[in-house]
Amino acid sequence: MANDRTAAAPRERDVLLTGMGFCLPGLEGPSLTADDVWAVASKGVSCLTRGDIYYGSVALTEEMFNDRLPDIPALYRQQLTRSHRLGLISFVEACADGGLDFRAGDLTEAAILTGRGSVDDNVRVYRDLIEARPEELTPDAAVGIFIRTQLGVTPYDVALLQASLARTRGPSFSVTCGCSSSTIQLGNALRMIQTGEVEIAVVTGVDSGNADLARQGQGIFRAAERGGPAGAPGFVPDQLPSTDHPMHPYDERAGSVGFGEGSATVVLESRAHAERRGIRPHGRLLAQATTRDGLFSPLSVDITGTALVTGVRRCLGERWSVDQIPYLNGGSDGDPNVTNVEVNAVRELYGPRVPAVLLSSQEACFGHSGAQAGALGAALTTLMIARGEVCPTAGCERPAADLSFDPIPGTSPRPLDFDYALSFTYQIGGLKAVILLGSPDVT
Repeated sequence: MANDRTAAAPRERDVLLTGMGFCLPGLEGPSLTADDVWAVASKGVSCLTRGDIYYGSVALTEEMFNDRLPDIPALYRQQLTRSHRLGLISFVEACADGGLDFRAGDLTEAAILTGRGSVDDNVRVYRDLIEARPEELTPDAAVGIFIRTQLGVTPYDVALLQASLARTRGPSFSVTCGCSSSTIQLGNALRMIQTGEVEIAVVTGVDSGNADLARQGQGIFRAAERGGPAGAPGFVPDQLPSTDHPMHPYDERAGSVGFGEGSATVVLESRAHAERRGIRPHGRLLAQATTRDGLFSPLSVDITGTALVTGVRRCLGERWSVDQIPYLNGGSDGDPNVTNVEVNAVRELYGPRVPAVLLSSQEACFGHSGAQAGALGAALTTLMIARGEVCPTAGCERPAADLSFDPIPGTSPRPLDFDYALSFTYQIGGLKAVILLGSPDVT
């Protein structure tokens, strides 16, 4: 998917990031604001907890939800899934951060876009529908199942509620592309604002996750490691990650992936619209590109990094150079296959200058989080540019010997004065999604 070049857009159509909100795992409660997220990511702290697996849960209470959204009718409130609740909270927090009053109509012409990985509590909604016995239901129970089904059985679920809260008359739709879902939506929002279709877009990535599903997946991984049918090599990954050890991206101990739930929302708007509102932007979204490995097997990974290199070059186009990019926000969750993609791509992009290039991942802070990864990466990277510091790789203490970049090990941010950065997300099937971010006034 080729990106529209901001070079062709007049200054008033620059796309600024003016609000961000979260509902992510935290240390003593949910991470809801930019300061909450920065307090975790800048120190490389892990918010995952250990049971029989490592998992990142959001400690969102009913009281926290009701305080922020007291106006949702009880009939609907009772049918909300966890994904709904996480996505609505990050939406409310992003609006507050961006100075937007959705109740007063500030978003009636906005685009409301969500990214969903969609393997979470919608499973329960489908199951309840399938197992229901209409002849045995009371009218109240039937109404509840009807509302729950209408709100929860498709990946459009969270967007449906966000758009209703905003009373928007603008575009609203979901993209389901796993961990790259919200990155793709950032690209859609970018083009919609650049072409004048909308002045403002709210992009959310949300997956509620499910510790039981993650635990079941770990059992399947272990069963798969016992050996599969003839011909399986090349059609399934050679190395399957575990979920019962701490995450150590780019570390010599890498090999485990801890999952997590959560939501991240960012507000994007044209420079002209932001200036009319008098809002101070966090940063600027400059370009987005998506590529795929092009392999026959839907589960194979091309560790050469070729598709990622192509995505970066398409994203930069002819206007920007990789020489302007001193920092990359990586997407490795501790899976060696993903790390190898990044290692080879950085080597191809930067040549003999490596390992001077800085690349870090905050996946181990909140867990491998699915659809919210893109919006979270955009928000975090923007904060790093604005604050002049780059966050360390959470869980990286003993960097692997063959890295082609500096993963910023440890628990302290690294000072860096920079104006541009790239952020990566990936999805099963070899998909690579890239965004270019910058300070608000970069050209």
